[in-house]
Amino acid sequence: MAKSGVHRAKTWEIALFAFNNTSTNLWMVMVNFVAYYLTGYVGVGVVLASTLMTSMRIWDAVTDPLVGFIVDKTNGKFGKNRPFIAIGNIILLVTTALMFFVTHHLPENFRLIYFIVIYLFYIIGYTCQTVVTKSAQSSLTNDPQQRPTFGIYDGIYNAILFATYPVIVSNFLIPKYGGFTAELFANLWFIVAPLSTLFAWLAIFALKNKDREEFFGTGQQVKVTFRDYWEVLKGNRAIQMLVVSASTDKLGQTIRSNATIMVIIYAIVCGNYGLQGGVAAYVTLPQLLIIFFGVKIWAQRLGQRKALMIGSWGGIIANSLLFLLFYIGNPKTMALPGIEGFNGWTFFTVSFLILWVASAGFSSLASAMVIPMTADCADYEVYRSGKYVPGLMGTLFSSVDKIISSLGTTIIGLMCALAGYTADLPQVDSPYSESIKFVGLFCLCGFIIIGYLCNIIAMKFYPLTKEKMEEIQDEIARIKSEQVQS
Repeated sequence: MAKSGVHRAKTWEIALFAFNNTSTNLWMVMVNFVAYYLTGYVGVGVVLASTLMTSMRIWDAVTDPLVGFIVDKTNGKFGKNRPFIAIGNIILLVTTALMFFVTHHLPENFRLIYFIVIYLFYIIGYTCQTVVTKSAQSSLTNDPQQRPTFGIYDGIYNAILFATYPVIVSNFLIPKYGGFTAELFANLWFIVAPLSTLFAWLAIFALKNKDREEFFGTGQQVKVTFRDYWEVLKGNRAIQMLVVSASTDKLGQTIRSNATIMVIIYAIVCGNYGLQGGVAAYVTLPQLLIIFFGVKIWAQRLGQRKALMIGSWGGIIANSLLFLLFYIGNPKTMALPGIEGFNGWTFFTVSFLILWVASAGFSSLASAMVIPMTADCADYEVYRSGKYVPGLMGTLFSSVDKIISSLGTTIIGLMCALAGYTADLPQVDSPYSESIKFVGLFCLCGFIIIGYLCNIIAMKFYPLTKEKMEEIQDEIARIKSEQVQS
């Protein structure tokens, strides 16, 4: 491969830029608990709360193309991407404060409409910041071998985040406040807000040398209209298949990581909610190793498409065995050192930890490929049509992703209602039943298996192999060279 058209990022730039995704994920995980706030303080039932959150996600999907269009039109003094991180993070800080500190103090008949209005603005801020995670990828580096390394840092940060969050909530905040109370949400906000802000500004700093026109597409601003967007959607098979793959995968991830499902699995089925934080502590390091070696061995050597396939097949096997374990083993015997009730290691505990490490590791590997693959799709569009539309690529992906994953809360609400929970969601002290066990397990393992199967089918039609990306970068370099000479 000719190296003249390749631009690489410094290692620290990739490492710090990955914090932008962590910044928004901090808010995402906090808002995962919002159904408890709605049922506890806004005064809506389980099905209505779940349906409301689905409706809000659809609004989220509607705002995505509009924000993406603005990003594609932007190229000012502060770059194309950095202003959207700053604006988005400020909106997130203000709206979440208004949401969790004010709503429950309002008159009851006004709370729901107030919450909806604030949440609509929250979504706009979330979209502004998240779009940059994908749109800035192609300007950060276009080296096919370096681009997957974003997944290492992103995977590490997310693994630590998703391991730490359950410990803080289940082992400290819930025992301290006696459940999902207004005080719990306030305390959680004071943890999330400063961290999210710090990570956002670290990402802005990481882009200061790369958020320039010389690293965009062909190196020159190309006029883009909404009509061009339709042509991109029709002709770019890569982004079509990536959206199918990642959105179905995300639906399974959204359902399995939902706070209600964690309550069902650990508190009701296993009988000890404190295990959630303990499990996270045991699996985080092995999960990080799978991400690191998966990117180094599979993604960099074989390409991101093959790495996604490997992660999907591994996830199918691990989650199928995990589902079976809950029926052939005894979940009530699960216990961990340092957690109340531990009397020694059991077959179920050891088997669960092994399978959960495999499941989390392969899942993280598959997820880590999606964001840099979006940048590949943006470069493919430059190669295919000459149009550089990273905002469209990022927000198109996010838009469909959110429409699909928005079904998650509705699915959980309906399944819980079928199991008898129509007025309230399952709580840590809810009684055990076979029906709620099946709901928990199918949401934990079943939907993610379906998502991985969709990954495998979609990747059969995804055209961007490692060799194809090398050809694409050569062609873009040739186009840039011709423009310079002319």
